[in-house]
Amino acid sequence: MTRTPAEAFPPLGLRIEAGPLVLRSVTDDVLPLLVDAALSGVHDPAVMPFLVPWTEVPAARLPGDFARFHWGTRATWAPEHWQLELAVEWDGEVVGCQGFATRDYLVTLTGETGSWLARRVHGRGIGTAMRQAICAFVFDHLGGERITSGSFADNPASAAVSRKVGYVPNGTTRLARGGAPVEHQNWLLTPERLVRGEPLTVTGSDAFRAFIGLS
Repeated sequence: MTRTPAEAFPPLGLRIEAGPLVLRSVTDDVLPLLVDAALSGVHDPAVMPFLVPWTEVPAARLPGDFARFHWGTRATWAPEHWQLELAVEWDGEVVGCQGFATRDYLVTLTGETGSWLARRVHGRGIGTAMRQAICAFVFDHLGGERITSGSFADNPASAAVSRKVGYVPNGTTRLARGGAPVEHQNWLLTPERLVRGEPLTVTGSDAFRAFIGLS
């Protein structure tokens, strides 16, 4: 019997649909589409919204960096710590990535969201929809109890998405970014505060739950 990649590694079979939005696994055929979306521009070059300035690498280096990063999340996946990265598809076009990272999930039922979105589709509500979808999936299908996120003080767009989805401020942290200190706003979301978007249709949830140790 020959197993499919998703049978061997269930995160590859996860698919979350919410209206025109699809969060789908980053399979190798999706990687080039993600690279194209990133190379089209992610943010204003005058502002760096990420702690790791991955958008500043030379364009020729980005495809290899993307491949190593996404292959690395698979290679280092463990019950104690894992990072789910899903490609964001809007009306059939791959436009970004939505992540959920956690440690000791079976104990804490907590994780952190992180994402990026091609700049050419900013302002269309996609950032809010993708965050609503991943949070609803974690709460409804994985039994999550707390989801955190963060945004730099000079990134009001990210903070606005957190507020729209129902996160509340959860203190600040001073971090080093580009050799200078910057305030980082922490955000916290619990199930009862989630502002829901389109209803979800989820494929591969049972296999994913079993893979991460949920009954």
